[in-house]
Amino acid sequence: MMNKDYQKMAEKIIEAIGGSGNVITATHCMTRLRLNLKDMSIPNDEAIKKITGVLGVVRSAGQYQIIIGQTVNEVYDAVVQVGNLAEAAPIAENVDKSKIQKKEKQTWKSLGNTILNKITGSLTPLIPILIAASMFKMLAAVFGPTMLNMISVQSDLYRLFSFVGDAGFYFFPIAIGYTAAKQFNTSPVLGIFLGSILLDPELVKIVAAGKPFTVYGIPMHLTNYGSTVVPILLSVWIMSYIERFFNKHITPALRTILAPTLTIAVMLPLALCILGPLGGFLGEYVSKGIISFGQLGGVAAIIGVGIIGALWELLVITGMHLVMISAMITIVAQTGHDNFIILGSLAASFAVAGMSLGATLRLKDKKEKSLAFSYFIANIIGGVTEPGLYGLAIKYRRPFIGMMIGGFVGGIYAAIMHVSGYVIVPVANFMSLTAYVGGSTVNLINGIISAVVALVVAAVATYLIGVEPKSKGE
Repeated sequence: MMNKDYQKMAEKIIEAIGGSGNVITATHCMTRLRLNLKDMSIPNDEAIKKITGVLGVVRSAGQYQIIIGQTVNEVYDAVVQVGNLAEAAPIAENVDKSKIQKKEKQTWKSLGNTILNKITGSLTPLIPILIAASMFKMLAAVFGPTMLNMISVQSDLYRLFSFVGDAGFYFFPIAIGYTAAKQFNTSPVLGIFLGSILLDPELVKIVAAGKPFTVYGIPMHLTNYGSTVVPILLSVWIMSYIERFFNKHITPALRTILAPTLTIAVMLPLALCILGPLGGFLGEYVSKGIISFGQLGGVAAIIGVGIIGALWELLVITGMHLVMISAMITIVAQTGHDNFIILGSLAASFAVAGMSLGATLRLKDKKEKSLAFSYFIANIIGGVTEPGLYGLAIKYRRPFIGMMIGGFVGGIYAAIMHVSGYVIVPVANFMSLTAYVGGSTVNLINGIISAVVALVVAAVATYLIGVEPKSKGE
């Protein structure tokens, strides 16, 4: 039975966004309701922000995003049930999207939003894979020879943790094949199949052998697609058009057999000879560029990490952080560690917690103080930064300065001490510090210190700068 509070909240949200008839698709990430609406001008942002339980509203990447926090799963279920979206969305989605595409004028901005929207929709559902895989890699590092030395490299348990952790990253293209296919409105199972083709053991052998190979006589670039992101995204995107073409032009009697077969047949040279290598090239050189920048040493690399720490939450707001995350995944998969993006992003996460703590100490109003402290707990324990980000930084703006200062200083410290991140932990709570497990004990200690520095500096800066200039409670 639906919780009455969630039901009331869902009813108000549905009403405020123009009713369920204004919803094309409804999904959610770890903290936000993500709605694709027919008419984005209908929702009243201020009215929605006043709904109890709503932390904020963002219009980004072509989506109307309502910040909920840790109860987003329950609220999403209530919204879907109240709005009857589960049954209506699949029917209305394709029809309404085609109408909208005809009405909307394509601009560079709208194109950029669309690209970010697709990347977000493809990567966000896969966060549980990253979490689980990273945890197993962390266990191998903690209990293995690099730290506690409780299990040997040859032990079954170490090998188990290692290959389970590696699998989450290596087979990432298969998972993306599924989620990307849903984003591009093509067959998810064909997306999985296409991702599987890129990782087939025989193809891996061909690439490893280094001998020329052709697809229908077309030379294939020898590329290893394990742990990659961009190649499968590009391939599924193009596949969506090809599958729709065959579904449209093949008679229903033969469509079931011929459409998927011909789709994959056409995609083989496109994916293996053009799109895959192109995506691999783009992903590889973006990653190499970031790696090279991080390896420059000196002031440039140090300042670079500090800038990431200062601006990371701005990237989160715009969705651009997913581009950095995809590069980070590739870097860790290729080199086993990252000494650039992980450092700045973790410093930024703890800076949000520090900002919330500083606001808690500065605010006088009991209700506001209590809310600020709840944001701190949600960050440190729950692993979500959005409550503090939208409840304080965006709402009052001045705390944003303290948060950025903390992220910058924390990132600078990590870079100066040559800290490296070995595990991708896509949560922002205290467990994220396990990202520094895998190297030396000194590396872990300095990683923890950088997080503490970011938190303390952000707290002090926020306290000194103030929260709300015109607040009577200060």
